[in-house]
Amino acid sequence: MKILFAASECVPFVKTGGLADVIGALPKEILKSGADVRVILPLYSAIEQKWRDQMEHVLFFYVNLGWRRQYVGIERLTLNGITYYFVDNEYYFARNYIYGLGGDEGERYAFFARAVLESLTQIGFMPDVLHCHDWQTGLIPILLKAQYQHLEAYRDVRTVFTIHNLQYQGIFPINEIEELVALGDWAYTSENLEFFGMCSFMKGGLVFADRITTVSPTYSREIQTAYYGERLDGLLRSRVDVLSGILNGIDTQEYDPANDSAIAAKYTPESFSKKVENKLALQREMHLEEGPDIPLIGMVGRLSGQKGLDLVECVLPDIMRTGVQIVVLGMGDTKYTDLFNWAQWKYPGKLAACFQMNHDLAHKIYAGADMFLMPSMFEPCGLSQLISLRYGTLPITRETGGLRDTVLSYNEYTNEGNGFTFLNYNAHDMLHVIERAVDIYRNRPDVWKMLAVRAMHGQYGWDQSARKYMELYRSLQSPESRSEPDAAPEPDAAPKPVKPRAPRKKKADCAASNASAPKKPRATRKKKTEETKES
Repeated sequence: MKILFAASECVPFVKTGGLADVIGALPKEILKSGADVRVILPLYSAIEQKWRDQMEHVLFFYVNLGWRRQYVGIERLTLNGITYYFVDNEYYFARNYIYGLGGDEGERYAFFARAVLESLTQIGFMPDVLHCHDWQTGLIPILLKAQYQHLEAYRDVRTVFTIHNLQYQGIFPINEIEELVALGDWAYTSENLEFFGMCSFMKGGLVFADRITTVSPTYSREIQTAYYGERLDGLLRSRVDVLSGILNGIDTQEYDPANDSAIAAKYTPESFSKKVENKLALQREMHLEEGPDIPLIGMVGRLSGQKGLDLVECVLPDIMRTGVQIVVLGMGDTKYTDLFNWAQWKYPGKLAACFQMNHDLAHKIYAGADMFLMPSMFEPCGLSQLISLRYGTLPITRETGGLRDTVLSYNEYTNEGNGFTFLNYNAHDMLHVIERAVDIYRNRPDVWKMLAVRAMHGQYGWDQSARKYMELYRSLQSPESRSEPDAAPEPDAAPKPVKPRAPRKKKADCAASNASAPKKPRATRKKKTEETKES
């Protein structure tokens, strides 16, 4: 079986969030099943020279994009048995950013979609399954069905579309996108790409892909509700028969405390006592008061409201009164960088923050912290809690999305659990759970060690998830899935998409510190650019 992943980022070449980790790790696991799996992504200027030096120029050609005729270069690199193709066009990708700043994001990723489809016959790799990820690849399924599948070479290509974060949808003016891709008026009805008067790339994947997946079972159910569905819940409910949730994993070779060169002391479940050496090293590096018995909370990730940082802001003085130390690593909204900058001044020696993407420091925090705080408003899957479990750093999380699927709160009566959780999006509920975790850490060290060792023994790799993806891919080769695809529509005719049900109106929510659930802002209708977030 031949599988091509189309994505906008991939570890180790370029990363802004969890999407890159998935694209970097999942194909390697699928490769073990015997499938021929490859990856195609843009050749950003941010890709380091050491990778560019290993690339081989394959070919170049031109594609039509509206009135433009744009260059497409294809570079190839093989790493760990996976072939990576890079779409080269300096006009679109040789910039000092990955997403969101230029005002032409729709054009950039319309070009990428066209380049991916046109390249298939050029590179000699026509996949059985074209696996598209997030809104940046959302035009690929509709372009394939409307403009390519009548061609013999493309006739048997099937598509899978994975939602890594439904909040980011790629919403652009209809006239701008139609001028680029020439689909015709039928494509911009409410049953297809139209979304409150705009064009949604996300809908392109949701309506026209043969299968839809999300990155955790709980998130696949949540997004069918009005609260989490981002005004697409009706469409998702109408396609529930092709929608599934497959939990993400992590690269267990990269995140392995027994062989991690970035940390001060390697350790295993059997040598768990060595973990404290990483805490002392982290305290020294971050200029915190040194002490092996001081409970240390780590936070690694994007600094945004989605991550529940408004809850932290609400009760930060109460958290600090428990006697904990906090180390924060991440980049994001000015509101939260200002918060933690102020907190460093307010709590010297007790709280430290670093506002950058620092791979080595992230590893040191996972290994050196005792607890990992992740009180997300919503979380499609989340990788940080899986990594912290792998390092025996017990997560404190809200029960949502993938966090609910992976972290089980400690039950002192049944002795079950691998962390600490709370259900309501409420600052004082979070505070109560933090206080409980700190109490167990200080007063019941035997229980704490038992939970940490149990967490380290958990299975967090991609093997089970890869098997589920392979089952999904094989189902697309069944006689039903291999039926004759819809022909490209006539200019005034539309294909036969599934019509979404109208989404229910959201009820007003209470403030974060008093409510059982937060009020999420409604999407802006006329939004020209989108940024991606981690899955």
